[in-house]
Amino acid sequence: MRVVHAGALALLAAALGAVAVRGVAEPGVALAFTVLIALGECVRITLPGDREQAPIGAAGALAYALLGPLRGLPTAHGVLQVVAVTGVGLLLALLPAALRAAVPGPRGDRRHRHRRRPWGDRARWDGAARRLLGAAFAAAVFQPLYNSGVVDRYSADGPAYGAFLTAVAALAALCDVTLAALLRRARSGLRFPAVLEDELRSLFGIGSAIVATGMLVSLAAGEVGLWALPLFCAPLLLAQVSFRRAAAVRATTGQTIASLAKATEVAGYTPPGHARRVADTACALGRELGLGTRELALLEYAALMHDVGQLSLVEPVPGGATALLPDDEQQRIARLGSEVIRRTGVPRQVAEQVARLADPWPGADGGGRAVPLAARIIRVANAHDDLLTAARGRGAGEAVGRLEVLEVLRLGRGRVYDARVVDALVRVRG
Repeated sequence: MRVVHAGALALLAAALGAVAVRGVAEPGVALAFTVLIALGECVRITLPGDREQAPIGAAGALAYALLGPLRGLPTAHGVLQVVAVTGVGLLLALLPAALRAAVPGPRGDRRHRHRRRPWGDRARWDGAARRLLGAAFAAAVFQPLYNSGVVDRYSADGPAYGAFLTAVAALAALCDVTLAALLRRARSGLRFPAVLEDELRSLFGIGSAIVATGMLVSLAAGEVGLWALPLFCAPLLLAQVSFRRAAAVRATTGQTIASLAKATEVAGYTPPGHARRVADTACALGRELGLGTRELALLEYAALMHDVGQLSLVEPVPGGATALLPDDEQQRIARLGSEVIRRTGVPRQVAEQVARLADPWPGADGGGRAVPLAARIIRVANAHDDLLTAARGRGAGEAVGRLEVLEVLRLGRGRVYDARVVDALVRVRG
């Protein structure tokens, strides 16, 4: 979102100008926090949904914004210096990427022909703008009250001061969540309620650790000084290692799923690229229907593996078009595929979605459970690709084939296929 980027740059420029005119308050403290933020930005992690986060950098910026006394002595850095220190730390972390992009690679090297953007990709720039504005918000709430003496007058005791810091940190966290949701909405095209829900869920994970660390560093600095920075950021670094390992496990799961999806193509049961096309269509429908990042990831997994049950067939289905089979045969293939998936370590929701994707609609199983939305989406996406492949096999043109397929799906709307999903398909692929 250009408005957010422009606002962050304008605020940073104003802060740097103000600090250059009046000088740096407590230069040693400013330098320590600048280095912490820069190092924290250099060890970012990637969360589900391709969301980049810099826990140590974000915690350092929040701690500096909430910094009151330092080893018992008052500080006077103010709001604009918080913005300047945070911005310089962010720029120092982005500088290596800019230098690498500025140096041309050998002739013929792909990096020479397709250089990356000088300051990194858009997600990285979004994260930097978000963290700068979040630190500015926290500082704008805390620093004026602290420097004017209001905090000391009404919160002289330790518990009251801690409660005030907690309230400011909570507001800063909500500001960060809102900015993150707006930026992801602009970047991914997902609906705002879905991305906001994802960001709020993330707040209770690594987000709560960032907020707690920032508060602890600002409080501990009042007693032990700058030693609080490495002392209390070390546990957060260990948490990052755990998140990286979890990301590696997710990557392994993704490779397993990709291998299973390819197995049906290699064995000749489905046309090349069928699983990927169904997954892409299913994810587009999921975004249109407002699914969040986690639900979209599970939907993609299930869509990629929806045809695994065909490996149990003695003879392949002509063209791999399961949508053209009788309902009972579709259900048998779905159940067999679900049993295979259950043994792969993939989340159990994926196996359930595959098991239910051929169930009658509208309807429920013996326990009264309605067909999951993901299963309904995959059924429509699979039918769309099967019917489109069949139309191409008959020699129908691309445009004519699409119209024929949409007409067939409309005829089954509300009887075979979920009407909401069919309507979403018309909007997405129509």
